[in-house]
Amino acid sequence: MSTAEILRQHLIDPEICIRCNTCEETCPVDAITHDARNYVVNPGKCDGCNACIAPCPTGAIDSWRQVAKSAAYTIEEQLAWDTLPPQREVAEPGAPDALPPEIAALVTAASAGQGGVAPAPWSAEKASVNLYTLAKPAKATVTGNFRLTGDGASSDVRHIVLDFGATPFPVLEGQTIGILPPGSDAQGRRHYPRLYSVASPRDGERPRYNNVALTVKRVTEDHQGAPVAGVASNYLCDLAKGDVVDVIGPYGQSFLMPNHAGANLLMVCTGTGSAPMRAMTERRRRRIGLGEDGSLMLFFGARVEEELPYFGPLMKLPRNFIDINFAFSRVPGEPKRYVQDRIRERGPDVVALLSDPQTYVYVCGLKGMEEGVAQAFADVCREGGVEWEALLATMRQQGRYHLETY
Repeated sequence: MSTAEILRQHLIDPEICIRCNTCEETCPVDAITHDARNYVVNPGKCDGCNACIAPCPTGAIDSWRQVAKSAAYTIEEQLAWDTLPPQREVAEPGAPDALPPEIAALVTAASAGQGGVAPAPWSAEKASVNLYTLAKPAKATVTGNFRLTGDGASSDVRHIVLDFGATPFPVLEGQTIGILPPGSDAQGRRHYPRLYSVASPRDGERPRYNNVALTVKRVTEDHQGAPVAGVASNYLCDLAKGDVVDVIGPYGQSFLMPNHAGANLLMVCTGTGSAPMRAMTERRRRRIGLGEDGSLMLFFGARVEEELPYFGPLMKLPRNFIDINFAFSRVPGEPKRYVQDRIRERGPDVVALLSDPQTYVYVCGLKGMEEGVAQAFADVCREGGVEWEALLATMRQQGRYHLETY
C-alpha cells in the first residue's frame, strides 16, 4: 500500500492535558482548537511542523497514532475522548498500519513461550508503536558507542546511544526498535530489519534528551557455533559518533513496567537480554527519592564476569535498592551455575515475591533459558507450598508475567 495513504496523526492526550491553551496559541496554521472538554488537532490543517511540541508543559501534545489517511480521527471524535485510542501493534494483513511481515514475525516469536503475549501491567504507560516504517524511517545520530565487556572477553557487547534530535520518538522501558542495516544480501534484496530492546528509560539515556541506548552483541557465530557475521550487529558495533542510522518502530505493548507505587520487579536475564532490565532498573533508580517503594530482584547470567554487560554499574547500586544474583557458567575451576540455579538457591525469597500480588516478572534472553527458568519457579513454589501452574495462569491474566526470548 502506498505511503500516501498512511497518516501519522498528531493528537493530544486528554488524560495529561491541563487545558492551558499554549498549543493553540503556538500553532502557526490554526490546526488546534478546543471546547469545554478537550483540546484537539485538525488533521486537515496540521502540517506536522512540531512548533507546538516544545512549549507544552505536560507533553500531552506529543501524542501520535498511525492511521489510514481516509480514516483519520475527526475533530468530533477527538472532542469526545477521555483517553487516547490504542495504536494497533499488528494490524490485519494489508491494513495501512500493519507491521512489516518480518517485524510481525519477530515480535510474535519473541513472546511465543509460556502461552504467548500477556497483557501489559494495569498501570503501565500507554505505549506508542509503529510510528516509523520501512518506507519512512526515523533518522538517529550515533552519540556514543562503548564496549561493555572486558578486553579479554570472548564476546564484544556494546552500549550504543542514538539521538533523534527534533524527531519525536517516544519509547518506554521494555519496548524494542528496529534497525535497518544499509546494503543488500547476496540475492540483491534489502537487508531485513532487526529488533533491539531499548536499554534506557523513557526520559532518555541522558535525562531529558531525545535519545535511546541499545545493548548489542557482535554476532560472529550462530547458535550451533558455526562462523557467521551478523549483519545488523556488526553494522551497529562498528558505528562511530556522528554516523546516521535508519530506525523504525517503536514496537511492543505488553513487556512494559508498572507505574504504580509499591510494584515489585523480579527480573531474569542473560547477556543482552539485560537491556530492558537495565531500562527498568534505571527508571526506578532515577525515582528513588520519590518513596515509591517496591522491591527489585535480579537474576543475571553470563559465562564469566568479564562478559556480563553493565557489571560495574550494577555493583555500584545500593544493596537495599536491588537484590542482585549473578550466575556464571564458565568460570575455570568452578561448577557451572545458571540463572535457574540461583533462583533455586533463593527459593524462599523468590516464592515470597511470586506470591505477592504486587510482583511483576520479566524474563529476557536466549530461548534456551525458558524451560529452565520455568522449572526453577515450579520447583521453588512446590517447596514453598504454592501451586506454580495456577499462579502462573493468574499472573499472566493480570499482566504480571512477561517473557521475551530470541
